[in-house]
Order: sequence, then C-alpha cells, then structure tokens
Amino acid sequence: MRAFLSRPLPAACGIGLLAQLLFCWRLTTPHVLVFDEVHYVPAARMLRDLVGPVNIEHPLLGKTLIALGMMLFGDGPLGWRAVSTLAASAVVMGVFAILWLLFGRVRTASVGAVVVALNFTVFVQARIAMLDGFMAAFVVAALAALLWAMQAKGAAVWWRWLLGAALFGLAIGTKWTALPYLGFAGLCYLVARWRRPALWQGMPPLVALALLGITAAVVYLATFWPAFLYAREPLTFARLLTFQIDMYHQQTQVLPPHTYQSAWWTWPFDWRPIWYFYEPADGAQRGVLMLGNPAVMWGGLLAVLACLAAWMRDGNVRAGGVALLWVASIAMWAIIPKSLGFFYYYYLSSIWLGIAIAAMFDHWRVRLRYWDEGFLALTAVMFIHFYPILSAAALRGPSSFRHWTWFGSWV
Repeated sequence: MRAFLSRPLPAACGIGLLAQLLFCWRLTTPHVLVFDEVHYVPAARMLRDLVGPVNIEHPLLGKTLIALGMMLFGDGPLGWRAVSTLAASAVVMGVFAILWLLFGRVRTASVGAVVVALNFTVFVQARIAMLDGFMAAFVVAALAALLWAMQAKGAAVWWRWLLGAALFGLAIGTKWTALPYLGFAGLCYLVARWRRPALWQGMPPLVALALLGITAAVVYLATFWPAFLYAREPLTFARLLTFQIDMYHQQTQVLPPHTYQSAWWTWPFDWRPIWYFYEPADGAQRGVLMLGNPAVMWGGLLAVLACLAAWMRDGNVRAGGVALLWVASIAMWAIIPKSLGFFYYYYLSSIWLGIAIAAMFDHWRVRLRYWDEGFLALTAVMFIHFYPILSAAALRGPSSFRHWTWFGSWV
C-alpha cells in the first residue's frame, strides 16, 4: 500500500477522494440559502429554465454549473452545493499536480494538497453555491495543464497547451477576476522560454501566446451560449460585445458601505473574515465563518518570504515563481476597479499559500526534515478546533461564536 501511494496518480486520487468526502459531510446543513447563495441560486434557476437575463454583473458559467447541480440533485441544498464540492476537490488535486510537475516529489505534492484541503477557505467555499470556487478550480487546472505541456514533446505540447488555454477561458467565463492570471501565465511562459529555450519544444513563443489568448477568448464567449436561448431578451451576436460593456459597468459601480467590507492589504493577515451565516436553522444555532486557517494564512506568509529567499540566495526558480504567483495574486487587487473589497476575494491567494508552504519544505527538506509533518498536524488541529463554525454544526446558543473569535475584528 505504501508503495502504491508513493506514485503520483494514486496519491492524488486518494487525497482528492478524502477531500471530497470531507466536503460532502452534512453538505445540506443548513437547509436555507447562505450568504451570496441568495443571488446565485435564483440566477441559476433562471438559467436552468432559460427565462431571461439576471445577475448580469458576472458571466454565466458559474451559475450554469449551479443549475446543473440543481438539475441532477434537485432544487434544494444538495443541488445548490454539490458541484461546488467537486470544484474544491479539483482544486486540491490540481495543487497536487502543480507541485508534482514543479518539484517531482510525491511528498511535496501531498503536503501542499493536504494543507489546501484543510485551509478553511477551501472547505467553506466547497460547501456554498458561489462563483469563486468554480473560478479557482479552472485557474488551478489551467496552470497545471500549462506546466504539463512544458514537460511534453511533439503533439502533446500543443494539445496540453490548448487545454490550459481552454480552462482559462472557462475560468474567465465564471468570474472576470481570473483574467489577470491569464496574463501572468503568458508572462511566466516568456520568462521561462527566455531562460530555457528547450521548454515547450516545437512551440514558437508568438504562436503559443496567440493560441493562449485566442483559445481562451473563444471558450469564454462560448460560455454565453445559454443566453442565446432565453425566452425573454435573448442574447444575439450583435449584442454580445455590448453585453460585456454592461457587465463592466455593473462590476465597477460604486456600492454603499458593507458591514464585512475590508481592504485588500488586510486579507493576508486574516483580519476581517465574513460570517456567511449565523442564525438559528434546522433546530439549532448555527454559523459559517469564512476564515483562513491561521496556521496556513500566517505560516504561508513566512513560506512566501522563504521561497523568495530560496530563489534569490540559492537560485531556486520554481520556489521563486510560486512566491511571485502569490505576490501577483494579491497585488492585482490594488488596481482592480472595485469600490468594495471582501475577504473571500482572497480565496485564490489562500490556495497559493498552500503551494508556497510545500515549496518551502521541499527546498529545505534536509534541514527541516519532518517539520512538514508537524505543520500538517498543526493545520489539522486548527481545522478540528474551528470545524463547528465552518460546517454549520449545532452550537450551544447565540453567544457561542465567542469561543472561536480570537480578535474583535472576527466578530
């Protein structure tokens, strides 16, 4: 069994299966709409029935996936959230793939995947019908596909690259905040080809960038197909471009202040999480707090610094790239024209922290031998401690939240 799990595919599938079981446990609790489900579930119903445009500030794909879950499992809590669990499991397995492709060690890939699975952000987003979980799954899978193409030869280079580009199109078709990652991927490709021309053999840089952009754009536009079938105000090819402008205006409108708003530079410190839910439901007081696992969130910041040091001092380009991915993911929020910010915007960045932690332990694997196991234990202890207010478990009463709110800003 140990030899079996030392191979990448069985290990990835095993971790993915355990993550899926974890995400699905008591998925239907609470049996009411939670947080932004009040927006996306009704929009998914409209898409399912092809009634007409609604929730036009975002593209269609994420809501289409929620509608698919409702078609498969019914218009209830299971149907609303089922596909989100699959997206989160895809994130976990995608992180495993990225780390395996970068470092070639099952232990490193497993550490990163488990850390991500036990990060509260991933767990909470796995159990709610929101768009960010789907967007993250496509971005993670796209990066894994492009790295997979890097190691290929012949025709495999081309179809794996096209797969990554198509996944980026799906990510942008879920939420526009995936778009900067497409640009980041293209820039990293150019830098990697400049340093090592043998990578992505047989694919000229200009052709690669053109395929990346054009394929992503075509797939993105294809995600709007259900809107062409609306009974009321169906989309037309003539309206497709102006519809993008309408979405942009919706995205950049100035919104009134919100109780849970927060500045982007506070997100890495776990400073202002969001209570997705805190009220009586299903016969008990229940809560869902969108919070990052403190071990991952704060330890991940140290890991980013360590990865930068490994790059600048020891020439570990892979660790440096992981660190820069996190830096770019948070820096982009300084220029994105959003009038309000919320902690859940940090979701993708919190995933990159798990990769940075694994990369750090990989670089110093001799000096920090078995430290990764200790860190996994700490991460698991934190997860178990906070589990009741991550999973909407039954609490003792209305004041129970005080047991888990370490800081006043967490209330």
